[in-house]
Amino acid sequence: MQVHVLPFGVLKDWLGSAASTVEIDQGTTVGDLLAHIAGSHPGRATALRGIAVSVNAEYAPAAHVLSDGDEVGLLPPVSGGASASSAPRSDEPVVVALTREVIQADTLVASAKQGEDGAVVVFDGIVRNHTRNRQTLYLDYEAYEEMALKQMDSLSRDALSRFGVRHVTLVHRLGRLNVGETSVLIVVASAHRAQAFDACRWLIDTLKKTVPIWKKETFVDGVVWAAGEPFPENIAVSAPETPHGS
Repeated sequence: MQVHVLPFGVLKDWLGSAASTVEIDQGTTVGDLLAHIAGSHPGRATALRGIAVSVNAEYAPAAHVLSDGDEVGLLPPVSGGASASSAPRSDEPVVVALTREVIQADTLVASAKQGEDGAVVVFDGIVRNHTRNRQTLYLDYEAYEEMALKQMDSLSRDALSRFGVRHVTLVHRLGRLNVGETSVLIVVASAHRAQAFDACRWLIDTLKKTVPIWKKETFVDGVVWAAGEPFPENIAVSAPETPHGS
């Protein structure tokens, strides 16, 4: 059997940027595949600790048995589609998008409002001019786009039921962003402010941990992939330890 392996984020630098086809035996699990990859890159085996793995754009545990033709994503901790340049319909309960265009925050906020809303809470994440005392020139965002949109939609609908809000807009920018530009916009409309605040905070915190979007930071003195937050325990998958010298 064959599976197609796609590394993302910093794993592209460590394991090779191109997708690869790997021959596997019947019954091979995600954990077995990670062990094989770790053995093929002994100097980079530690890079596979604490990652998440997707199979056909869905998170998969180590015990998941692979099938011929599966697409396997290797996803480092995240750092945390359709264009979002035009106003969505305000009666839609969820609007999610990935865009390479400038996010039109004012338009999206205005379009989220309806007469029954008593509050609209907005999180507007912007590119700042420094990180860890290093001057930032620009950021580059990339995503496993099919999977990211699924996760964004799922999170937004979870927020509707979890917090009882009416509407969620969730838009993330991809590509190169300059200082001062919006990278992520979350708009939550609700009859009551408390639920809107809680939902907005939960959405950005959870997005930063689970949605496969990565950030490369370019400073005046170098370039690094941003270190993401650890995946939740129910998502994280690690390659097994390999003996020294193997």
